Amino acid sequence: MDEAAAKAWLIDQIGVSRETLDRLDAYVALLAEENTRQNLVSAASLEAVWTRHIVDSAQIFALSGRGKGGWIDLGSGAGLPGMVVALLAPNARFALVEPRRLRFDWLSRVSKALGLANVAVEPLPVERVAPRQVDIITARAFAPLPKLFELAHRFSTEETLWILPKGRSAAAELVSVRDAWQCDAHMEPSITDPDSAIIVARNVQRRPGARA
Repeated sequence: MDEAAAKAWLIDQIGVSRETLDRLDAYVALLAEENTRQNLVSAASLEAVWTRHIVDSAQIFALSGRGKGGWIDLGSGAGLPGMVVALLAPNARFALVEPRRLRFDWLSRVSKALGLANVAVEPLPVERVAPRQVDIITARAFAPLPKLFELAHRFSTEETLWILPKGRSAAAELVSVRDAWQCDAHMEPSITDPDSAIIVARNVQRRPGARA
């Protein structure tokens, strides 16, 4: 999927407007520029940025039921998927959690440059983020599922939707939490990598008697 095909998918499958495409173009330019100063994404992935990062993030928006409510994106890094989804869902609210100072500073500048009033960037480790209940939790390349559930379940209710890109490890990671956690979960195939999957879960709860 080249840039033209990626943009066509965004228009046809997501309903992205020309204005939003222009803002995504601006985000891509800011990402490429900053990547010369700090390693936000691999240089090789920038050659296919619209597939590897933009469409890859947009499919999370599609799985969310079109992004309503409050989101928390853990370990946002380059703003993936949080910043991209925030551009697609201007009426939702986003907390992008990124403790690394240089990345926090960059995310803050990008949010301002793109006029994203629906984004708040939090420069804290997840453990220190103020507890709250959110509608959607996302995390891309952040932590293995057992640690992710341990760190983030305090943000969730029975209805909170977890959307977690897990690459080729998705099935194994679901197996790894069975003893300590129960949830209603399934895997969705990634449209950008046929060998990868996205874990979609609700009702994430620690099993009775499981040790914290």
